[in-house]
This record gives sequence, C-alpha cells and structure tokens, in this order.
Amino acid sequence: MAKDKTAFVCENCGYDSPKWIGKCPGCGQWNTFKEIKIGGQKGSSSHRTSSISNGIHPVRLKEIADKDEPRIDTNDAELNRVLGGGLVPGSIILLGGEPGIGKSTLSLQTALKIENEKILYVSGEESEHQLKMRANRLSQSSNDNCLILCETSLEKIISAIDDEQPRLVIIDSIQTISTEDVESSPGSITQVRECASALLRIAKNTGIPIILIGHITKDGTLAGPKILEHIVDTVIQFEGDNHYAYRILRAIKNRFGSTSELGIYEMMQDGLREVTNPSELLLNTEHNGLSGIAISSAIEGVRPFMLETQALVSTAAYGTPQRSATGFDQRRLNMLLAVLEKRVGFKLIQKDVFINIAGGLRVSDMAMDLSIIAAVLSSNIDTAIEQGWCMAGEVGLSGEVRPVSRIEQRIGEAEKLGFTHFILPKANMQRLEQKKYNIHLHPVSKVEEALRELFG
Repeated sequence: MAKDKTAFVCENCGYDSPKWIGKCPGCGQWNTFKEIKIGGQKGSSSHRTSSISNGIHPVRLKEIADKDEPRIDTNDAELNRVLGGGLVPGSIILLGGEPGIGKSTLSLQTALKIENEKILYVSGEESEHQLKMRANRLSQSSNDNCLILCETSLEKIISAIDDEQPRLVIIDSIQTISTEDVESSPGSITQVRECASALLRIAKNTGIPIILIGHITKDGTLAGPKILEHIVDTVIQFEGDNHYAYRILRAIKNRFGSTSELGIYEMMQDGLREVTNPSELLLNTEHNGLSGIAISSAIEGVRPFMLETQALVSTAAYGTPQRSATGFDQRRLNMLLAVLEKRVGFKLIQKDVFINIAGGLRVSDMAMDLSIIAAVLSSNIDTAIEQGWCMAGEVGLSGEVRPVSRIEQRIGEAEKLGFTHFILPKANMQRLEQKKYNIHLHPVSKVEEALRELFG
C-alpha cells in the first residue's frame, strides 16, 4: 500500500503547498496554512486500463439529446426564483449566512412546505425537541413525511439516506459533520472537504438534492476551504441585519440558473414570510415635507422595485468631513459627491454626508446615482422633493446622465405604485412608447437638468 502523504492547504483560498508557508501566495493572508493528510495514489494505471476496456469514449456535442431538467417545487416563490426554478435532482446547494439570520428557519420551513414527499432533515447542532419547538412556531401545515435525524457521523447519515431514500436531504450544518476516515476534529479543512465530497457523490449517484448549511467567517465569507464552494452546484447567501425585519437571499454561484436573482423575506414571529411586492414595504409614505429623501426605481435580477434613498448633509463638526453610506457603495458615493461639486457647483468639502438605503437593503444598481445626488442636494438646501416624483439614471464623471437597462419595467413599477412624475435619461426615450404610460416622463441628459426639474 502507498503511504499517506501530508500537504499544507490555505484555509482561506485553498492554495496547497508541499511545505508550510507563513504568507499564502494565492490570497496574501498570513498563518492560514493547515496540514492535511492525502491518501496514496493506488491503481492509477489499472484504472486507466479498466476505463478503456469498459468502452468509455467522448461523445459529440450534437449527439447529446436536449432535455429539460425536471425540478422539485419548494412551494416557496422566492427560493424557487433564486434557485432558477426549483431544486434540480442530484444538485448540492450551500446556504450560508450570519448566525441567527434564519438559515435553519428557512431550511425547516422549506422541508415542511414540500408536501407528499419524504424529506430528511439532519441536524448536528440542535436536538429533536428544539426542532419540534421551531416547527410549532412556524405554524405551517406539517409534512408527515419530514424525518428528523440528530447525528454528526457521516457514515450514519449515509446509512439513513440509503435506508429512507428521501426526496430531499438537508444538512445543518456541514461544519458539524465528521467522518471516521479522517483523524481531525469536525469543522477542520480536511473534515469539511471529505464530508462534502462524499455527499456530492451521493447526490450525483442517487439523484437526491442536498442542501448544506454553512457557517461564515468574521469577514462574511463562507467558512471552510475554498474548495467547498467549487464542489457544490449552487452557493446561496442569506443576508440581512438582525435589527431589520427583511432578509435577502442571493445566489453567488448557480450552475442551473442566473446569479442576478434576488429573494426577499420578512422575519416574523411565525417564520419567514415571502415579500412578493417589496416596493410597498420599502417606501415610507409619511415623508411629505421632509428634505433629503428621493425615490429611485431599481432592479435586482428581474424584479423592479422602488427604493427610498435618504441623505443627511450637515456642517462638519470636526476637521475632517465624514462620508458614510449604508446599503450603497462608499467609493461610488465619493465619486458622485465629486461630480456634484465639480460639474454642478455645490461645495460640499466642509460638509458631512450620510447616505442610507431604507429597509436595510444593499443595492448595486447604477440607476441609483440620480436619486443619491437628488437626496444629497435636497438635504443640503433643506428643500423637500415633492411627492409623486421618482427617478432612474446613471451619472458619469462629466455630469451626464447615462441610459439604464429595462426602463419600461422601471416606469411600469412606478406607475403601478401611483407615482406621477418620472425622471429618466434622455437616451432611453428613443425606443420608448410614451402613449402607453399615464405617468409624466421627464427626459434629462445632464445632472443640472434633473435638479432643475426637481427644484426649479
């Protein structure tokens, strides 16, 4: 038998080295290399010979039959949207998020919603009594076929999967599972990698989708080796703030769908509630007469919704003015303030500027630029923007308002919510049919024109 070899793997990025290194050449982090054992290569030549004798050969791309993968409906519209239409048989999904954000609640809620299907929920962190209390709190129609297994041994979990043959397996969490083949504690790099690989083989061989719940580090990245994210088919991040009621579900990696989709939930006493129309919940209608508030039409994935942008501009109390942004990119805020000062002529060099996206959301849509500038100027001159006005437009460095994508959906969402005026880039008016909208459109090509429309 070949002897076991040892290697050193960076627990941050997965870079491997035959010897210990202080600084990782891959990610530049210090003291991240951990020693792991690698089994000897056995029978590699015989494996190649058996592969040839079994008649394994490449197949032409045009000879592969076209077929749609049947998906398992989770009875959760938000989760189905993020996954790309439902669970694909044989897929393995990694769900990560902050402690207490609602990962276990979402997983158990999904298991209880899938009726007439056998679901195996494996928990290595909670007891059966704790799971029963959570299921009672969710107050949903209980799935009689939902099986609970409180176990951390990988071998016993595999045995339960073979015996029960469930439709879906949920592992809570992958950091608590360990195998007897590896002599290390649960949660180590070797244990996580070996357990994930074993579960991947089960998912592909049996066609049973598996959801893995994973912990995250203090930096917000998924804990464990980077190879864990490469093994799974889909990586979903559950975001939000414990002080806010809203939770955001994003797909970071998805082999069976788009990664630009977004799912929104509201955390309530009886579990997570799907937010089908986030615009109505994210808008505060009681802001009439208040300065520093602008409404923007943003798009995340395929969903348009209206967001309330709040700004506060005040004289700097200390020598250096502060620039703070919550839910918006800090560097882009600095760029927009420079454009407002250089191109429009408003001096903000001695002012503190604070930006907040209401509702605790974090949006990366470039169409938010126009509302950020409008809210900052509204707070600076202490003049409120009239109700019924909303906007969408990307701002360039020369002060021009650049066109944005899917303007029809943005305008349609604003009209549906009762807005009467919409400021949009002039370039978007070329292919737009104004007659089918009952909202007054204001095309602008520069920032000065947009501000003139708002403040006269």
